[in-house]
Amino acid sequence: MERTGKRWLPRLLFIVALSATPWLLVVYTHLLVFHGAPTSAPHASLVAVASSDGEQQDAQRFLLQQEQQLNELKSSASAAGSLPAAREEEERRRTHGDDAAAVVDPCHGRYVYIHDLPPRFNADILAQCHVWYPWHNMCSYLTNAGLGLPVNNSDGVFADQGWYATDHFGLDVIFHRRVQQYGCLTNDSSRAAAFFVPFYAGFDVVQHLWGHNASTKDALSLDLARWLTRRPEWRGMGGRDHFVISGRTAYDHQRDSDSDSEWGNKFLRVPAVQNMTVLVVEKTPWLDFPSPIPYPTYFHPAKDAEIFDWQRRMRAMKRDWLFTFAGGERPDDPTSIRNHLVRQCNATSSCKLIRCRKSSRQCLNPSTFMGVFQKTRFCLQPAGDTYTRRSAFDAIMAGCVPVFFHPLSAHAQYKWHLPEAHDTYSVLIPEDDVRAGNVRIEEALRRIPTDVAERMTQTVIDLIPRLVYADPRSKLETVKDAVDVTMEAIIAKVNKLRKEMRGGQGHLQTGNGRVQQS
Repeated sequence: MERTGKRWLPRLLFIVALSATPWLLVVYTHLLVFHGAPTSAPHASLVAVASSDGEQQDAQRFLLQQEQQLNELKSSASAAGSLPAAREEEERRRTHGDDAAAVVDPCHGRYVYIHDLPPRFNADILAQCHVWYPWHNMCSYLTNAGLGLPVNNSDGVFADQGWYATDHFGLDVIFHRRVQQYGCLTNDSSRAAAFFVPFYAGFDVVQHLWGHNASTKDALSLDLARWLTRRPEWRGMGGRDHFVISGRTAYDHQRDSDSDSEWGNKFLRVPAVQNMTVLVVEKTPWLDFPSPIPYPTYFHPAKDAEIFDWQRRMRAMKRDWLFTFAGGERPDDPTSIRNHLVRQCNATSSCKLIRCRKSSRQCLNPSTFMGVFQKTRFCLQPAGDTYTRRSAFDAIMAGCVPVFFHPLSAHAQYKWHLPEAHDTYSVLIPEDDVRAGNVRIEEALRRIPTDVAERMTQTVIDLIPRLVYADPRSKLETVKDAVDVTMEAIIAKVNKLRKEMRGGQGHLQTGNGRVQQS
């Protein structure tokens, strides 16, 4: 009987040890996570719970594994000081839902992480501003946080504050500086809803457009893709939660061949780039994935009051001319309708023509056309080198209703920033009808009832805040500018995609339409 009891005693201890281990783990984890591990002395080993009897080696191995896992947990908790914020937010979502998490943290689901790129991707490019163009030094346009020099307001066309001679392709720096003001930035990438890549893609393509071979034009784009895809932040969604901007048009970034003489680079054809949200000032008809945002105008308010004052001033303007065209003819372009517009404008006293010739510098002075736009009901906006003109946004700043001749000039472009009801703020006259001589612009515009035209003017003036890029050196209080609108749209897009991925949909579509496994 005594020998039998000795034989069963080790087994009984083994069973007791196994039964006690889960409770010890619960107590230990609770103390570690919520009260912190003691720092003055090492913790007691859980292996001491088990007997050192030779028949309990299995129990010792089991308990050693548990101790190792607890040590890893302790190490992680000590390094962070607490559970990671992202884990806390995830637990809060599971317990209370997204709405409750947002109440606790107003930035919940809206955090943005800015990549700290090596200077070759931005600062070093800016340092070469004096040689970007063979014929012009662009460095003055980078002053005042990328806004350029203040405009000459000797004739009183502009307000005393907030107006600058901004380059229409200068958005790279302005947008970057504005994102740095975003109210929900984070240095903890695990909290980020989206990731901004401050690569100056527009300035990069400019510095290599003249006198460089194809490989040089593409070098920095490929370098960026290599740098990003090696980052841990990239692996979460394969770059689909990243966004980058070029202040140029999509035309400048989609070279087809490797010919040294072909225009632009292949930035938009790099697979990693196609996974990101790419912001441009204008997309092409045949490439859908870049997201267009407005061209920068000359107006960059530093305060809400500057916007409100300007809107009041534009509402009070007397509109002396029915329509205006500011631009030059394109005699060498058989598809251009500009010569038709010039003829029709010259034929009536209801139109004000501002003729821009290469030999004249009057159209380089923004007060020349902005003063006229402010006194005009409708501003003609035909295609130029591309479908959209910066002039369309200048006209809106002046309260002048834009008249487009192709849907790609605005209606099919700026869906984040312009109303879906296009006829509330603009007029569309098909360019084919103008080219064929089937329409007289004055008659078409006079058919719009006066009260409708006045409502369109008010709608255009109401659009001003969401189309301006506020001064990056200040911060608006209640008004959302073009960057705010863009950030909201990007975060909504990424969060929607993230929910789809969590929901188990097995594939995602890249920007170029290719399907990839998620």
